[in-house]
Amino acid sequence: MTNPAAQDTAPATAGAVSAAGPAGRVFAAVDIGASSGRVILGRIQDGSLTPGSVELEVVHRFPNGVVEIDGGLRWDFDALFAEVLKGLMAAATVAAVQDETITSIGIDTWAVDYGLVNAAGELTAQPYSYRDDRSRAAVEPVHRKLDPARLYGTTGLQFLQFNTLYQLATERDLDGVQALLIPDLIAFLLTGQRRTEATNASTTGLFDAVAGEWATEFLAALGLPRKLFAPLVQPGETVGTLLPEIATKVGLPAGTKVVAVGSHDTASAVAAVPAQEENFAYISSGTWSLVGLELKHPVLTEASRAANFTNERGVDGTIRYLRNMGGLWLLSECQRTWAEEGFTRELTALLTAAAALPPGGPQINPDDSYFIAPDNMPERIRAAVRRTGDILPDDPAAITRCIMDSLATGYARTIRDAERLADRTVDVVHVVGGGSQNRLLCQLTADATGKRVIAGPVEATALGNILVQARAAGQIAGGLPELRSLVAGSHELQMYVPELSRL
Repeated sequence: MTNPAAQDTAPATAGAVSAAGPAGRVFAAVDIGASSGRVILGRIQDGSLTPGSVELEVVHRFPNGVVEIDGGLRWDFDALFAEVLKGLMAAATVAAVQDETITSIGIDTWAVDYGLVNAAGELTAQPYSYRDDRSRAAVEPVHRKLDPARLYGTTGLQFLQFNTLYQLATERDLDGVQALLIPDLIAFLLTGQRRTEATNASTTGLFDAVAGEWATEFLAALGLPRKLFAPLVQPGETVGTLLPEIATKVGLPAGTKVVAVGSHDTASAVAAVPAQEENFAYISSGTWSLVGLELKHPVLTEASRAANFTNERGVDGTIRYLRNMGGLWLLSECQRTWAEEGFTRELTALLTAAAALPPGGPQINPDDSYFIAPDNMPERIRAAVRRTGDILPDDPAAITRCIMDSLATGYARTIRDAERLADRTVDVVHVVGGGSQNRLLCQLTADATGKRVIAGPVEATALGNILVQARAAGQIAGGLPELRSLVAGSHELQMYVPELSRL
């Protein structure tokens, strides 16, 4: 779950990544976060005998956000899909002007949310957002049927009240419908093929972390239809080709492929972490913060469950061992409230003012569910500080510094826990996504962890999406180490070292 409003300041073109293959082939990435979305073209340049590059060009941007429909917080999926089609039309136009061929399309979005589709292929209602509070009441009934320890021992999934299984437990009459996660729902409307991409399936709470298959016994225990979810597909596999009517509408050939990528946006982002070290931690920093390690096998111990770590699938069958933490949603919501009140200081100036404040100020727990729903975020943060017995001034710089300090402290604690639980020692922390541009947050993270922090690339999610497509098409080769080496060698990265005076 990524892409705060602040992220959309990235340049349209990213750096070079080594490649081999003919010029003129491009790939389209549909990259949608909880706050905004983009359609991006990735161009693989140069011939087979020389190093190549991939350039990312954003051809369409659009806002995204929850809306109140029928008394609940939902996604306006009809509007969202219309923007996807506009983006693909723009991509087709740009490619045609440059005499290029769009080889395939890949889709990544946030996790856990889904739409219900009936036998006729119709969406029965606009999908609920994870920010709606409806699933809170389902947690206890689900746990009466499935003990939390048993759930974790199979799925390895971090407990969050909005996980898909709790959302599904609130539904009525699921006979005759299928639940398609948001990127799979987009792919279905483009191709007519119903599939569930594995990295996103692993966020549902109904996926076996060891077997890599649906945990059908959990579906049965909860009274959910056995075929509620579509068959699994892995990153790099073809979902289908564009439906003729869709191809005609967007101006692409009907044979254009939709290729599964790491459709959970964090899976795509982690695939493009430019790590040259074997033991690294990552922070995919955006609306949410995804903080953890990459492992070969899940950690399903009781200690891991008690620490609320998750084991989610990554590209090439890896395990993203992480905690889903609060993120820059806190700041973007504060900015929204301040703008409504007439305070419109730019983010750079706000962060500069926050950096000038002395360390040791009040902090909050950014993971508190109190901060999930949109509302007056500055006042909620100040109220949370008051409950700790401290006082936070009603000053945007002070509130911003509180958010940054709280996130950095949380990152450090999470990385230490991950090292202990996975029996790994981390040498460096990689920050990717929008938060990699936040110099204050990156420096505070280095200070709090006592480790080097390497920031960038900003567009890691789009890069991961494009690189998986390009590899599937045979235009680049290698496993994750090779792909990461290419990213590291071609992007300008920023290093932060701990400042001992601030530790």
